[in-house]
Amino acid sequence: MKKVFQKRVDRIKKEIASKDLNLVLLIDRENFIYFTGITEVECMGLMIPQEGEAEIACLWLAAPFIKKKIAHDKVEGYLFPQSNLGEKIAEMVGKLAQKPNPRIGVGKYFLDLNVFEALNKAFPQVEFVNISEDIYRVRACKDNQEMKLIKKATRIVEIGMRAAINFIQPGVTEGQIIGEAEYAMRNAGSEGSPFRMQAVAGARQLLPHPMATDKPIENNQTLVIHLGASYQGYCSKICRTVALGEVKKPVKDLYYNLLEAQQAAIKALKPGVPVAEVYQEAYRIIREAGYDQYFIDDIGHGIGIRQSEFYPVIGKTRSHVIEKDMVVDLIFPTIYHPEFGGSRVTDIIYVGEKGPEILNEYTRELIELTF
Repeated sequence: MKKVFQKRVDRIKKEIASKDLNLVLLIDRENFIYFTGITEVECMGLMIPQEGEAEIACLWLAAPFIKKKIAHDKVEGYLFPQSNLGEKIAEMVGKLAQKPNPRIGVGKYFLDLNVFEALNKAFPQVEFVNISEDIYRVRACKDNQEMKLIKKATRIVEIGMRAAINFIQPGVTEGQIIGEAEYAMRNAGSEGSPFRMQAVAGARQLLPHPMATDKPIENNQTLVIHLGASYQGYCSKICRTVALGEVKKPVKDLYYNLLEAQQAAIKALKPGVPVAEVYQEAYRIIREAGYDQYFIDDIGHGIGIRQSEFYPVIGKTRSHVIEKDMVVDLIFPTIYHPEFGGSRVTDIIYVGEKGPEILNEYTRELIELTF
């Protein structure tokens, strides 16, 4: 494997040793990208043992491509439908683990039923250990190659935001706004959004996970636009609020209160700072404005291959600590005030040795449009 990917494998091996695992089994696309750099593959299993080299099981048609791509000999293909991924992984695990009752680390969200059943059949006493947070922690600090890709995705998502803003006018639908943004981002090199993008007006802004619909945009209200782009497997995102026509002063005031809270949290993003302290910097601003009862306990998270990586999580009760080279998303929720809430602002921040760097260059001011 290339040196950069071998370093990543070596990092997860330390986690394997600390938990006394025989190996880690990864069958999700996110970790294929992280540990091999390959984005064009499915139906694959990556096995990283405590001792020895990583091995890959894949569809036989993909084996030559994978071997060439990563210059790695330990790639074994299975012939479908005579065999399947689960059977091939079970065969290879038997050789790697060299014991009848292996301890296998897996991501709790990414264990295919076929693979699970095949391993249970081959090793009736197999023990699966959840290492989801360990994997996200290993992926949390980005290397130079990852930062290049995240910054490229960030420039692309800003192109999408400009296209969305330029398209807005009363009568166009939320879905059409997203369509314009996605078209612009695809033309700029995006491989697609890592999440369901949003252009949301009115009371639906208070939903935790709203989506763009065929509802026409009306004047004299706010519109939240939340966009994402990906480039060579890495993500970026941006969320901005648009004021159309006449918007009530308390709505604008609440937006700038949220923006001030975001800036306070970003300023606190420094190596060695507990995430709970970052949260409290934002919460202090919200509390002073009298909106603390409408604010939630988690306001940010890591970002990289996934648009929401679960280490670190910036939250009131979280125990994570900010480290150099982390990339985080702040602030993803709104202030859930039933009358004036709904506005949002989200940016991607790199944690450097001397402090935070906001990667998004698009204005964070409330975007006011008059028709």
